[in-house]
Order: sequence, then C-alpha cells, then structure tokens
Amino acid sequence: MRNLLFVTYIIFTCFSCKSKAEHITENQDDIEIAKNVEQLISKMTLDEKIAEMTQDAPANERLGIPVMKYGEALHGLWLVLDYYGSTTVYPQAVACASTWEPELIKKMASQTAREARALGVTHCYSPNLDVYAGDARYGRVEESYGEDPYLVSKMGVAFIQGLQGMGDEQFDENHVIATAKHFVGYPENRRGINGGFSDMSERRLREVYLPSFEAAVKEGQVGSVMPGHQDFNGVPCHMNTWLLQDILRDELGFDGFIVSDNNDVGRLETMHYIAENRTESAILGLKAGVDMDLVIGKNVDLATYHTNILKDTVTKNPALMKYIDKATSRILTAKYKLGLFDKEPKEIDTETVEAGTDEHREFALEMAEKSIIMLKNDNNLLPLDLSKIKSLAVIGPNAHEERPKKKTYKLLGGYSGLPPYYVSVLDGLKKKVGENVKINYAKGCDIDSFSKEGFPEAISAAKNSDAVVLVVGSSHKTCGEGGDRADLDLYGVQNELVEAIHKTGKPVIVVLINGRPLSINYIAENIPSVLETWYGGMRAGDAVANVVFGDVNPGGKLTMSFPRSVGQVPVTYLERPDFIGSGKGQYRFSDKSPLFPFGYGLSYTTFSYSEPKLEQATINTDGTTTVTVEVTNTGNRAGDEVVQMYVRDDYASVGRYLKMLKGFERISLKPGETKKVTFNLGFEELKVLNKDMKKVVEPGTFTISVGASSLEKDLHKVKLKVK
Repeated sequence: MRNLLFVTYIIFTCFSCKSKAEHITENQDDIEIAKNVEQLISKMTLDEKIAEMTQDAPANERLGIPVMKYGEALHGLWLVLDYYGSTTVYPQAVACASTWEPELIKKMASQTAREARALGVTHCYSPNLDVYAGDARYGRVEESYGEDPYLVSKMGVAFIQGLQGMGDEQFDENHVIATAKHFVGYPENRRGINGGFSDMSERRLREVYLPSFEAAVKEGQVGSVMPGHQDFNGVPCHMNTWLLQDILRDELGFDGFIVSDNNDVGRLETMHYIAENRTESAILGLKAGVDMDLVIGKNVDLATYHTNILKDTVTKNPALMKYIDKATSRILTAKYKLGLFDKEPKEIDTETVEAGTDEHREFALEMAEKSIIMLKNDNNLLPLDLSKIKSLAVIGPNAHEERPKKKTYKLLGGYSGLPPYYVSVLDGLKKKVGENVKINYAKGCDIDSFSKEGFPEAISAAKNSDAVVLVVGSSHKTCGEGGDRADLDLYGVQNELVEAIHKTGKPVIVVLINGRPLSINYIAENIPSVLETWYGGMRAGDAVANVVFGDVNPGGKLTMSFPRSVGQVPVTYLERPDFIGSGKGQYRFSDKSPLFPFGYGLSYTTFSYSEPKLEQATINTDGTTTVTVEVTNTGNRAGDEVVQMYVRDDYASVGRYLKMLKGFERISLKPGETKKVTFNLGFEELKVLNKDMKKVVEPGTFTISVGASSLEKDLHKVKLKVK
C-alpha cells in the first residue's frame, strides 16, 4: 500500500511538474514576444506605427516586420479581392450548424486553415457568432449558427479551435487567427435591416448575445474580435468603451486585437453622425480600443487610421501616443504568435491547394449530407426506389447553376470562395441515376423574376415523369448581407410554380436551397416530402441525390424556427411566460406556433426515448449530477438522432425563458440498437442571472427535458431539486 501511494505521488508530481513546465514555457514565450514587441515599438516612427494599424499592412522592410494577410473563412476560404485559384467551399454556416455536430465544424475550420496558410493568409474574419434573433427578414441569417446561445457557443468554439489550433498547435504553420464577430447584439435590430440600431436591456445582452463571445474568449482563446456596424443603446459599437473595454477585455479577459468592420471607424462620422470629421472618428475608435482599421480596397478617402488623418493630431497631442502604441503592440504580438517573424513569406502555393484538397471536397460532401433536414415525408414518399422510377422531373430556379463568369455561384451563400466546380441538384441526380432513369429538366422560372414564361415547359416535364424533384428557395440575389426583405414568402412566382406542379398530380419532393427560414405554408400543407438543404456547398447536389435515393438517411435538425408569416416574427423557441392557455397569449386569427420549430427534423427511421433518469434527484446549489436517457432505433434503417436537453428553473427570482438548450449529442443507431446518452447538470446548466446580473444557481426545482426537438410533445421530463 505504501509503495502504491509512493508511485501515485510520483505520477501526480510528474504530471504536476509537466503542467507547470508547459505553463512556464508559455509564459516565457509570452515574455519573449512582449520584449521583442517593446523593442520594435521603440524603433518605429509614428508613420510606421499608423501604417501597421490597417488590414494587410505592407511589410516594413526597414524593421523586418512581415505582412499579416487577411481573408474570410465562414465556410471555406475566400480571398476578398484576390484570386489565386480554387478553394473548398463547404455548406453555409446555417447548414453547418444543422449537423448539430461541433467536431465537423472543427474539422472544416482546420482544413480551411491549411488552405489559408498555403495561400499566405494568416488572419481570417470568421466565425460569425451572432445569435439569430428570430427575424428572418434580416439577410445575414444564413451566416448564423442559429437562434440559441448555447448552440452558437458550441459551434463557434469548435470553429475557432479548428482554425487557430489549440495547445502546441495554436497559430502554428497549419493554423491562423480567427475573428469572432460581430460584437455584440448585431441581429437585434428593429426592422430586420442590416446594421440597424440595437436597443435592448442588459439582461437580454447577457442572456442571449454575450455567451457565444464569452465562450470564444475563454474556451476558444480567439485571437481577434470584430465589433458590429450598429450602435448599442445609442453608442456605436466602434466607440463603445463599455462593450470593448469593460466587458470584452476586463470582464471576459480578451487579450487579442480588435479589427473594425469595413469602414466602420469612419462611419462614426458618415453613418452615426457623432464625429464631425474623420480625425475625430479615428480618436474615438482608438480610445475605445479598436486596434485595426479595416477598409477593404484601402480607399484612402475612407480610411481613418491613416497618416493623413492621424499624424498631425498625434504630434500636437502626444497623450494620444499611448493608444497608438497599444494598438500597434497588439497587432505585432499577433504576428509574433503566428510565427511570421521566424521565416521568409512563402510563395503563393496554388498547386498545393489544388492537389491537396480532394480530401477536403469529400469532407464537404459529408457535411452537406449531415446538414440536410427532412421537414416532411407523408406516406414515406422518400427515399425514391431507383428500380421503380423510369423518369424523373427536375424543376425549379435552384435546380441548376452554370459556372459563373464573375465572382462565385449564387447558390453557395454569402462569403463564398470560388470552388473548382459546383454540383447542382440536377448534376447530382443525373450522376446518381446514370442511364437508368430519364431526367426531364425545366427551370420553370427565375429566382428573382415574376415571369411565368417557363411554366408550360415545367408542367410538361412533370406530366411526363414518374416523380418530381422541385428545387426552390432563395439565392444570393435575394438573401445574404444587404439582402433584407419585407416578407418571407418564396420570392417571385416560385410559389405559383409549386402550385402548378402540384396540380399535375405527380408525387412531388420539394428541395429547399435557401439562406433564411421561409413562410412556406402551401408547401407544408400540400407537398408530401420536403427537404431543407440550405446552401449545401460545392457538393450540394451529390448530397441531395444521396438523400433522395436513400444512400444517406437525413439526420439534420433545424437551428432556426420557421415562421408561418412575416407578421409572426420574431419567432423563436426562446419565449418567456405569457398568457398561454387563456387565449390572451395568442394571435387572434392565426397560430402562434412556428411552422417548423427549433430542433426539429425527421428521419427514414424512427426513434423511441426512455424516461430520463437523474443520477441524483437532489443536489446542493454548488453540486452536480447527470441525466441519462436511452434512445432506441425502432425502424428498419440505420439513422442519426440529435438528442437535446433543455433546462428550466421552475421558480426563480427573475423572469426567464420557458426552457433553454443546455446539452445535445448526435448519435448513430443501427436498427434495433439502443444507446445511452448522458448530460451533465451543474452550475453552467442551472445558472440564472439574478437581479444584480450575477450568475447564480438558486434553490428550488428545475424541469429537465430531453427529447427530439424543442416541441413539448417531443420532450420527456424529470424534476431536479436544488437546495
């Protein structure tokens, strides 16, 4: 026994020493970097310091300061103004989140980082950590991971860890700096308009919008943060010291650098009308802690951190130099951490990117497959039996897209690079059926047109086919940044096309390719099978074909609730108690519930849930327990299920949401197979913001709900007592 204790002590001591040694090494690295940065700062002229405070600041040959090139990486690398060849384009962020599998996001970001390094990019303006506020009029919905802060946090941290690396791999030759954006509350606008002002309580800020950024800083160790275009309660984010200094740096502990959104320091004058000139804008941004001025294209007339703007002012007022030095120091520190001082910049390696991304493109297909959500499947129309189909109509404005002459494809979503190819639904289905099935293709209409000129051809194609795959939705013409809308119906004559094809009497499968939740009431009521595929990336068509013909069983779940009409927005499962049950909490002439709810998605198989069991039914306020549920595949196909856990503090000192997601896990089950899924319950899951805005666990009972979606009928409940 004594020997065993001795060995245990030695092992513990060794691990402890190892941990201390790693910590000391990290501190030594930080000390060395700080020393180098201080020396550089002492040698730099004011002009050189100001020059360093812009994106893609050119290399300083006199002092050997390297360039830190930027790009976008939302769902694959996009070089905003440059073109160096093809990059992998994965499903759009809203689709990535629909996998409910953070490890997939992490792997995607890791692959993106490798492509970025090969093309000389070391600073990426991703991920988007905005929690979707339930108003789908807002065009940037597609860039969000969803309407729930816990889900967005998990996906965002996974992305950051994949892009930046962790531990010894952080910022190494295969990783780059991530930028968490848009800090903070960006989607909280009054009219669904991009950049509209946000006016909210501190409680909503802290309960809904801050958690994803807190996780990005504390768990992801994100290297860069970008403020939002908008103001927050009257103070623009780019001059908001309370947000950028008091909360982001002092409270959350962020120690990286802050980069402005495009032109936004200058917009303190030109949009917010607070500063009277660009010099005043620059000083306001600097004092608030914005370190880098992003002006895409480097238009001198829009720049604020420019020697023409700042030099004379700083020279006349030397007290401002401390802000210049601080900003420059943070940027130089990032360059040291990236190892940019250690080696000569590599030449752009397009051949390596092209040759090395076959693995990435196959993974893009896997992500697209796992992101597809089946919203409806009456009478098991899907999957189609290839042996029983002789002809198939493929119809709709989103069924196919030719290689674009400029920029990128409209069906990839915003912030997309240019892939070497794009597999449309038409391409994917043709490839899948080969010579066995005749494909009758007709566009029917354009996505942004009101012409019905193509209807007769589409109707004829449907009548001459055994079944129809009808592909509608949105594109970058009708959605994305700046693509805000006043209604949420299918744009143009798409809904009329759906009605015309449905009236042919043929079995119809609607495939949605879109970037926002849409009010698709006619489709939901009349079309037997509906697939939500979002923007599925460069392999979208292959993924759709694999699902339609049953090679892949859809297992994605919605991360955004679908409204029945635009008058229902904002629609989200995050609701507080109202007069539900008395009739006073409902709309007078319409259903208050969403058309399709958060967490919802069907499968080609079925699943059953056991009643959840608590490891301990009573715990102290500082205690922990677990809840376990058994999930069984009760069908005859293998499939994936996303098990979701929601928590509600039954009686608290403040108002709170009816339930909040606090755990999820995607599992794969063979027919007849049962798996146990266990979730932790402790401070993070049970906490509430009290009247003083402090995170606490209050004594009382908690309702723990586990199931297949946020719908009450899909949830199994158990009570936890906290004393």
